[in-house]
Amino acid sequence: MALKGRNLLSSLFASSRSSLTCTYKCGNACFGECENKSDNPYFGDQFSRRTALRAGGLSVVTVGGAAALAACSNPDDNSNEASSSEGKGGKTSEANVELTSAEGMKFDPVEPNEKDEVVIPDGYKQSVLIAWGDPLFADAPEFDDKNQTAEAAEKQFGFNNDFAGLIEHPDDDNRLIYVCSHEYTTEPQMFPNYDADNPTEEQVKIGWAGHGHSIVEVSKVGDTGELKREFGPLNRRITATTEFTLVGPAAGSEFVKTSADKTGMQVKGTLNNCSGGITPWNTMLSGEENFEQYFAHANLDDKKAQKSLERFGMKDGESERKWERFDKRFDVSMEPNEPNRFGWIVEINPLDPKSTPVKHTALGRFKHEAGNIHIASDGTVVCYSGDDSRFEYIYKFISTKKYEEGNIEHNLSILDHGTLYVAKMEGNSPEDEIDGSGVLPEDGAFDGEGKWIKLLTSDTENNKFESHVDGMSAEEVAVYTREAADKVGATKMDRPEDIEVHPYSEKVYVALTNNSYRGATGENAKKNKEEPMEWAPIKENKNGMVMEIEDDHAGEKFTWNLFLVCGDPKEANTYFGGFNKEKVSPISCPDNLAFDNHGNMWISTDGNALESNDGLYAVTTEGDTRGELKCFLTVPVGAETCGPIVTDERVMVNVQHPGETDDATFEQQTSHWPEGGTSTPRPAVVVVWKKDGNIGVDKN
Repeated sequence: MALKGRNLLSSLFASSRSSLTCTYKCGNACFGECENKSDNPYFGDQFSRRTALRAGGLSVVTVGGAAALAACSNPDDNSNEASSSEGKGGKTSEANVELTSAEGMKFDPVEPNEKDEVVIPDGYKQSVLIAWGDPLFADAPEFDDKNQTAEAAEKQFGFNNDFAGLIEHPDDDNRLIYVCSHEYTTEPQMFPNYDADNPTEEQVKIGWAGHGHSIVEVSKVGDTGELKREFGPLNRRITATTEFTLVGPAAGSEFVKTSADKTGMQVKGTLNNCSGGITPWNTMLSGEENFEQYFAHANLDDKKAQKSLERFGMKDGESERKWERFDKRFDVSMEPNEPNRFGWIVEINPLDPKSTPVKHTALGRFKHEAGNIHIASDGTVVCYSGDDSRFEYIYKFISTKKYEEGNIEHNLSILDHGTLYVAKMEGNSPEDEIDGSGVLPEDGAFDGEGKWIKLLTSDTENNKFESHVDGMSAEEVAVYTREAADKVGATKMDRPEDIEVHPYSEKVYVALTNNSYRGATGENAKKNKEEPMEWAPIKENKNGMVMEIEDDHAGEKFTWNLFLVCGDPKEANTYFGGFNKEKVSPISCPDNLAFDNHGNMWISTDGNALESNDGLYAVTTEGDTRGELKCFLTVPVGAETCGPIVTDERVMVNVQHPGETDDATFEQQTSHWPEGGTSTPRPAVVVVWKKDGNIGVDKN
């Protein structure tokens, strides 16, 4: 059977994301109708413009010029090593790059490539920590891709690992705890002779086991940055059938009760967990993103409920995976409230393998890319989250409870007490200077100001919840958060994904992946929900941006600027924080963000539109080299770079969906990473370390 959407992607987008990825990762959201059909008022109508704002260090950029891309790898070297291997990045063509780059950035950049391997800089080594199907427990069987069972899969590393984090081990200084989410499964690549029209019950249950999370103890290898997986007592699998507890304003409401859960307090499983964050109290936050694709027959007589289903892009008919055939909770016509039990931020305690994970409804329900915590100077907890769809919004939650170091019981309740906000923005340049070309306005920066608009206040302990949106109850705002944000005129963004706070400057950085429909004309005109704006100045934005926000974290005002306008530095409409564009790597489709101990930002990409594999990039955010951006590694054919972790000792990335190209099947693979030969590609975790010192610093 031909996949839905087959061969449509290439005619609509320049992104390298395949139709197979679009089908199984996001339910074809990337080329379907836009879910946001609201007509939000322009922010300039709601408060006056400022004529001069802080530009956050931005300066006028010289437009044009040729890019000098560093030659880093030997084009004749096609080796593919499954375990430890050395980098083949070679030497940069910029002779003085090691003298001018900031600490943490002193490596030779990897050049764009389409190799079926993880390419790293010269002087570094790599190994695979764990891959799909590897056992997490001593009694789990070794992986057999031709004879999988659901029972085995529940004890093995799941599929398509996305977010990743490392936590200090409570008892062993030589061990760490690795945690990650498993976003989705790609059944045509997982099963021999897979029939998409008639999956077996066992295949469906293996898919359930492939979702969720893995928690794995890992040990340090000598004095290197390498890690090795262990069978430890904290190891755990969480899947699409694990029990979760609902907490906050939606818990127990009529909107989340089902025939199997008449209390509306317990949810079976978690789905499409994308990025996330590690809290200061050592728990894991994970965002449920494209959950709508798992549900079938979304056609209800209740007009209000039907409108909400459509706001998430749910459709009538069968689902792609046909899960509804084996569990009626995925059939909306039979369980109309089941979709409302997904789309939340979930919290998991890796230090307690017997704990029940929770879904925090006070943080709102939408397609959460992540949830990341910042502690303000007075102990107030702020959680930032993006809604990863075209023309969707940026949110933050400000707690009323203060963080208490070492008090895990108290801290586990923090995200149930506070106020949820959505962002509104305005630019400070005349509208006629924002024409969609990406040419900087006369003031030399895409920048402006904004404010946070209240949506919902929660006090779970006293069961007191307050809506700040006219015509909606607190429970409705929690469940129908997108509609609430529509009502208050939130600012439509270009796929807001990961949001991270700089550890030193405390500026907030937002990855805006792309939006090919912004300002679109012709056949895509009906999918255009807003013309280019100063915060999204590129028409049919295919390469994405990174926004920098100076936020009053516990307050309601902020200023913003575009730190990066991504793409080929040879193009006039790219911008790299004011840095010389002849000395940066090309970058496309920023997704996840992380910071190293030097304050450099690391960016993983998803859907590179520049005819290269996706990769991991480092960029300086402050000082004389602000905006210098280098590619540190690239991932194999068809893969996405996820979950970067960067410490002095190591860099880790999750290599998601290797070989997931348009026509790939189990029998017809386009990648054989990480094992090489004719092996089945396996999503996996890669660890990279420097042979003679710390990451990105001069030799000792």
